[in-house]
Amino acid sequence: QVQLVESGGGLVQAGGSLRLSCAASGRTFNTNAMAWFRQAPGKDREFVTVIWSDGTTSYADPVKGRFTIFRDNAKNTMYLQMNSLKPEDTAVYYCAAALGDTYYRATSWHYWGQGTEVTVSS
Repeated sequence: QVQLVESGGGLVQAGGSLRLSCAASGRTFNTNAMAWFRQAPGKDREFVTVIWSDGTTSYADPVKGRFTIFRDNAKNTMYLQMNSLKPEDTAVYYCAAALGDTYYRATSWHYWGQGTEVTVSS
């Protein structure tokens, strides 16, 4: 089992920045990859970014150039640095761990955090 706890969400004005954290505990050696997804009200959960155990990353087109995923292995913590935030980034952000097959599908991930809410005002 892997436990994930997100933090760092909040209210920010458009153009501002936030850094989200995802602290992992438990059998973290099972985490071949970790990712961030987000879910806006009334919408499906969507892929934001992923980082594999070798450090390779991939981003969804809407966040490329604005968001950065990175991790501190010593702290078993993954981060999402979000810059140049837009109102359309408003959502609950979830971290996920232990990838099954297709990284951009929410159903492929085995473990989830409880989510942290990000609200971007215009």
